[in-house]
Amino acid sequence: MSLYLYDPPNRFVAGTVGQPGERTFFLQASGDGRITSVVLEKAQVSALAERVEELLEEVRVRFGDPLPEASEISENGAEVDDGPLEQPIDEDFRVGTLALAWDAEASRVIIEAQEAVQDAEGEEESEEQAEVEVFSETAPADRDVLRVHLTPTAARAFAGRAMRVVAAGRPNCPLCGRPLDPAGHICPRQNGYRPAGA
Repeated sequence: MSLYLYDPPNRFVAGTVGQPGERTFFLQASGDGRITSVVLEKAQVSALAERVEELLEEVRVRFGDPLPEASEISENGAEVDDGPLEQPIDEDFRVGTLALAWDAEASRVIIEAQEAVQDAEGEEESEEQAEVEVFSETAPADRDVLRVHLTPTAARAFAGRAMRVVAAGRPNCPLCGRPLDPAGHICPRQNGYRPAGA
């Protein structure tokens, strides 16, 4: 199995392909003339972005390291990356497990995406629980792994973009909170009836 290592990447972003409601989510790392694109679920992107923010806050509290604020990154246009995913987008693998760690010696955030494994029946491991695990130095020998080392500024920029990508989907119904399709939806809060004129 392969270890796709970027220490550091030229670019590491979360992005999508497709229309809202039918989007495929990717993590994409690039550098040294190569591109690695891995597919994951929307909930995994959201969980990873939240955990990166939590990790950076924990590092700030524990070590007293001055970390960039989200507002500082957006004001300094060099760190904001809202560009599209790099082409061609070839899926290297589908993510099953995400891991996260802080390298205190190098002052880097380490993000690891591990390939989903199949059980005895040939089904992929459940992606229902979008959890981010604690990082382990040894990569699993039985699956592909994408490992990225980011500066705190790059990690905060990644998390900010990931949150924007997740939020750019379909708007939620104001009554039930479920995503609205372009044609609307049957809302359980209205006993399954569509509003007049919909």
